[in-house]
Amino acid sequence: MDPAGNALPKGNGARRSHGFSVGERYTILGLAYVGAFLVVHWLAFQFRFDFQVPEAQQPAVHSGWWAPLIIKVVCLLLFGQFTGLLGYFAIPDLWRVFYAMSVASLLILVAEQLDLLLMGLPRGVILIDYVLSTASVVGVRMGFRVMRERLRKGNGPRGVGTKRVGIIGAGDVGASLAKELLARRGMGLVPVAFFDDDPLKWHSQVHGVPVVGRPEKLRDPSFRMHLEEVIIAMPTAPAKRLGEVVRLLQAARLKFETVPSVDQLATGKVRVSQLRPVEIQDLLQRDPIELDLANIQQEIKGRTVLVTGAGGSIGSELCRQIVDRNPRTLLLLDRSEVQLFPIEQEMIGGGFGGQVVPVIADILDEARLRYVFGRFKPELVFHAAAHKHVPMMESQPSEALKNNAFGTARLALLAREYQVARFVLISTDKAINPTSVMGASKRLAEIYLQALAASKANGTKFMAVRFGNVLGSSGSVIPVFTRQIAMGGPVTVTHPDVTRYFMTIPEAVGLVLQAAFMGGGGEIFVLDMGQPVKIADLARQLIQLSGLEPDEDIEIRFTGLRPGEKLFEELSHRTENHQPTSHPKVMRFVSEPRPLEEVEVAFTALGSLLHSTERNQLKQRIQELVPEYQPYLV
Repeated sequence: MDPAGNALPKGNGARRSHGFSVGERYTILGLAYVGAFLVVHWLAFQFRFDFQVPEAQQPAVHSGWWAPLIIKVVCLLLFGQFTGLLGYFAIPDLWRVFYAMSVASLLILVAEQLDLLLMGLPRGVILIDYVLSTASVVGVRMGFRVMRERLRKGNGPRGVGTKRVGIIGAGDVGASLAKELLARRGMGLVPVAFFDDDPLKWHSQVHGVPVVGRPEKLRDPSFRMHLEEVIIAMPTAPAKRLGEVVRLLQAARLKFETVPSVDQLATGKVRVSQLRPVEIQDLLQRDPIELDLANIQQEIKGRTVLVTGAGGSIGSELCRQIVDRNPRTLLLLDRSEVQLFPIEQEMIGGGFGGQVVPVIADILDEARLRYVFGRFKPELVFHAAAHKHVPMMESQPSEALKNNAFGTARLALLAREYQVARFVLISTDKAINPTSVMGASKRLAEIYLQALAASKANGTKFMAVRFGNVLGSSGSVIPVFTRQIAMGGPVTVTHPDVTRYFMTIPEAVGLVLQAAFMGGGGEIFVLDMGQPVKIADLARQLIQLSGLEPDEDIEIRFTGLRPGEKLFEELSHRTENHQPTSHPKVMRFVSEPRPLEEVEVAFTALGSLLHSTERNQLKQRIQELVPEYQPYLV
């Protein structure tokens, strides 16, 4: 069986690839090269002597071919020109052919000068033979590639007509896409026009496809050229421009897709032709944030890192970005095996099986945590485990406190005891002047960490990172809206004016890693989150991306603010001082920490009330610890 579980061909055991076994491939290439070299040997003499070879050179023409032939075939073998798949030939292969033929011709020339071959080959013939041999080998390999591409075109799906597509973006990504679509006609997409914002590219061609002008030309029906689909190939374009293009295509009623993101293309894990629908993340993304990748790499490489909540949206992305920086061990801790299993399998599939250790544990289980800290001795802790659903926590504040505040405190104390170098809490902008239990519980966790950092922290640097709503996370409105649209609506929005800050998951995690190694302890870091987005506008964009019209095909229904929900989020509260950092997109908030003894007494008193106090009273007790908290009482 192969790695995919498919049965391998039976027979002599030779591995087959693209229809030819290894032995067959060697035979086919060998015969092609030998035939080409024999013709080249004869032509070299004809060109050298203007097709009038002297009688004295006739013996060299007829019998001087065998030694150069052997030398050239051996050099091709040594430079890997028999092992490549027949239908594939690219720039690296071209260089290997050049090196092989250069070495072969140099050996032939030296052998002639030293009279080792006794073939009487003139130097001019050897030089011409070198040029023609290189060209012939390239021709043979290109010929097989052309045959493969023609056969692939002929093997496309039967009975499916090809679609005429336009490509928006005539840069490197668009050019690669056009090249692949032209080579892979079986996909059923034929590029007929490019559209690009750069006037210097207009009235030119890319792989034979004309660049006709700006995307705005698609407003004119005469420029649509009977297009059946449009592919957006602008992975680095600003979100504003991408939104303009999307609205243009929606107005023109043209079906459209986009290429994978820059991050996906950079990893090499996806092809440019793996098209996908335009997503709301594409329209909300901001300019990429430059991170100090060298410093992050240096701080993580060779160290043991613990990520709690590793199966969640933030925790799993933390694991992806951390493992790429070569830690000695990455501990994936989560209390849910259902959530932990996928990220563990992803890590193993990525080749990191020897570095990752899945740990099923609850952060409230001190005995289990003590074992993990004692056994693995983590040096860095990223604490992402939390209850985060605002309305759900309003009805059960004791659980929010138990997990978000007391769980964080217990984990932080263990980090101090086991001399963890850095402890980073994943916090939220809902901790600022909170109106929800979830936000207040996160603020309590921040207060505890700041008090612990100000005390004798045994060398551990404690800090928190706040950010806004994360696109694609389990608590995001996006999955909810998507499900509502799929069911035909209505899409429910709490208030026409409710706004939120949004970030992508990779962006949020990049901030966490950047901030983790900037702080000296006790800080709260916040990303410059740009401009807030109206949730109602977000709903309209999602409906339009689904090919429907808001309030016509899908109703948007306003339901009123939910318990604990704010109309808008804030960036800081009055007791925090804003300070710049070395990174222009990262802010540092520093407030006067409370004495650790005082905080611990308050935590102990609050903890004793968790399961014996009515929820309104419990919220009022929280307010005593977090004065800026405005509880929702029922």
